[in-house]
Amino acid sequence: MITRKSKREIEMMQKSGDLLVQCHKEIAKMIKPGITTMEIDTFVEKFLARHGATPEQKGFNGYPYAICASVNDEICHGFPRDDKLVDGDIVTIDIVVNLNGGLADSAWTYPVGNIDQVGKRLLDVTKTALYIGIEQAQAGNRIGDIGHAIQTYAEGEGFSVVRDFTGHGIGPTIHEDPHIPHFGLPNKGLRLKEGMVVTIEPMINEGAWQSKMDSNNWTARTVDGGRSAQYEHTIVITKDGPLITTEQDA
Repeated sequence: MITRKSKREIEMMQKSGDLLVQCHKEIAKMIKPGITTMEIDTFVEKFLARHGATPEQKGFNGYPYAICASVNDEICHGFPRDDKLVDGDIVTIDIVVNLNGGLADSAWTYPVGNIDQVGKRLLDVTKTALYIGIEQAQAGNRIGDIGHAIQTYAEGEGFSVVRDFTGHGIGPTIHEDPHIPHFGLPNKGLRLKEGMVVTIEPMINEGAWQSKMDSNNWTARTVDGGRSAQYEHTIVITKDGPLITTEQDA
């Protein structure tokens, strides 16, 4: 069922989003060769607890960690681990914050040290694709408008769009209807309405779009070993256009 959020619920989700932004800004300072994603996981758990919040994905369907940390060819749902990040890696940190029942969800791909030019382009195109998708998140538009805009741009830049994982509604739980694909046809799909809250989170690959699953039954990675990047925001559909609750530049 698709729920449209009240003003009070949106205010709660915005407060959660503000905290998530603070958390990502602290993580950005930590990302450098030699750090482990397990250290980042520990930091996030302590940071949220200190601010009266919890990592919503920990325990969700049995997921054991506070963050997802996906390195290089991992598309999403990578497990934090004790291996040190090295110069040239890229790592996506995905966090869902629950602050007094309000949820916010945002992923960000970070370069580790110095990355090559293709890697830089992959990150730039993926982030731009996110905002191109957000521009289409207007009341009265259809879900296909978002995916079409992202796919057209990303493929036009020579990259591919993951099909197996999508954005989604959020609140009161992590994954609510509707699904928000990052590919598709314009003027197709559910019509967006004021008060809906969704995530837009394109996962863009430098090679093929297909994925394969690790033996942990969580982590998806590219089939050809190409790198994958992801940027994600939580978006409120309003009469005045999309409101980003997790905007880091606000």
